[in-house]
Amino acid sequence: MKRKSAIISLLLLSSVLTPLNAQNYVSQVWNPDNGNGTYTNPVINADYSDPDVIAVGDDYYLTASSFQCMPGLPILHSKDLVNWEIIGHALTKPYFSQNVPSHGNGVWAPCMRYHNGEFYIYWGDPDRGVYMVKTKNPAGEWEKPVRVIKGKGMIDTSPLWDDDGRCYLVNGWANSRAHFASVLTVRELNAEGTAAISDPVIVFDGNGTENRTCEGPKFYKRNGWYWIMCPAGGVPTGFQLAMRSKSPYGPYEVKKVLAQGKTNINGPHQGGWVHTSQGEDWFMHFQDKGAYGRVVHLQPVTWRDNWPVMGIDKDGDYCGEPVTKYRKPKTAGKVANVNPQESDEFNDGKVGMQWQWQANYSQLYGMPTMNGTFRLYTYKLKPYTYKKNRDSLSLWLDPAMLLQKTPADRFTATAKLCLTAKNEQQFGGIIMMGLNFSALVVKRVGQEFQLLQLTCKDADKANQPTSKLLATLKPTSADTNGYQEAIHEAIYMRMKVYDGKLQFAYSTDGKHFTNVGDVFTMREGKWIGAKIGLVAAEPQGTNPCGWIDADWFRITR
Repeated sequence: MKRKSAIISLLLLSSVLTPLNAQNYVSQVWNPDNGNGTYTNPVINADYSDPDVIAVGDDYYLTASSFQCMPGLPILHSKDLVNWEIIGHALTKPYFSQNVPSHGNGVWAPCMRYHNGEFYIYWGDPDRGVYMVKTKNPAGEWEKPVRVIKGKGMIDTSPLWDDDGRCYLVNGWANSRAHFASVLTVRELNAEGTAAISDPVIVFDGNGTENRTCEGPKFYKRNGWYWIMCPAGGVPTGFQLAMRSKSPYGPYEVKKVLAQGKTNINGPHQGGWVHTSQGEDWFMHFQDKGAYGRVVHLQPVTWRDNWPVMGIDKDGDYCGEPVTKYRKPKTAGKVANVNPQESDEFNDGKVGMQWQWQANYSQLYGMPTMNGTFRLYTYKLKPYTYKKNRDSLSLWLDPAMLLQKTPADRFTATAKLCLTAKNEQQFGGIIMMGLNFSALVVKRVGQEFQLLQLTCKDADKANQPTSKLLATLKPTSADTNGYQEAIHEAIYMRMKVYDGKLQFAYSTDGKHFTNVGDVFTMREGKWIGAKIGLVAAEPQGTNPCGWIDADWFRITR
């Protein structure tokens, strides 16, 4: 009873920071709506890479690549293409076995479509084939994924249901699997869009030209013309192409319709075009921001001589430059200011929709509690052998970290935590995870805790993190009943992120924070931006797990 009373008293401590609700969430660190009829790009300043967007009446829906992270295929909703909120995920259950993170694999460049009253998402898994999932309610449950085409190398798939009911699919190819790239192919699917009924035909070849790395195509039809819109020229260095033809199989005329030009918005490309109920045209695309990932921009689209000019075309060459600030899209009515959720009070018996695991979820990783916390168990890190035949215990292969995207270039993330350690070496805290990572943790050593900064370079190469001792802490409480005795550490942890770097800090009362550790330079993950969140782990063994109880996790300025 002593332990229960001690833990509950820690969990019920009055908050020293203002709690934030999940519904109608407005970010403190990035809000693109200027409140005067204009917006500032990016409209989503987080790593929603390879975005695709559709208009259904006065509503807009967006999805993006999720790779190995689960739940996958995030679904965002908007009424004006500027204010977005997360409403669910199309992949809540695994479609392939993944007990450890398969970094950079899985869901690549999805495409969302609305057809005959149902929402569809297609994606290419470069190792398994082309998949499709559908629903009648994008905020609800999606059906079990269907493998449309089995095989390797097919990526970035986009369907088109024609006026006569026939269905076509365009896709790119991954050189890492197919051993060729920079081509787009079209084939026909059955009317249901569940199986291929023809072989692929190459409709565009960017090899040997500035249009190398053409990929991420989206298929459309407008006024009797078939359109393929795709990026080319590389991820941070590329641009957007538009292609038109009178046949889905071409031949296609091609124009460059969006490029960086004299702006500081590099690689403006790969996204979705929408025609709104208000008669306007817009294009959403990503910008590669390195460690922050690929953030989402919104560009106006004007049609000239039956070509879509994206952004602002100052010299009349049909190729626009991206805007930084612009008027908002016209809407059918007033639109509330809302942003994708970042902070989480863990009061609803579930985690917020912004959180993801690094592999398929297991309830052994962690669960919400009745006390308004989320409990993350100390995952038992497994040794694995790398190319140089050396064993390593690495967080890189830890599937049980609870992580979310970075929400802005500058922000502060603070967590109220309590670590329960039943055995030596159990640790937990907050982390910035990428190819390089750094974590602020408390670790049990004897009957005390050590406050440590764990930092690793090239984590994907099985490198061990360095450990820097920052402080030695006495337990805030202990169990002494003789059964699985434990010691506990209640602590507030903070990371202040600015311009690609971070500084850790901690507090014992939530009011006075002390900066600790070395300044860490962030680095992206495999095809994703660096992610922030919670970690709890220990060396593999048979001893009972420890855990951290997270009372809240808040994003502030």
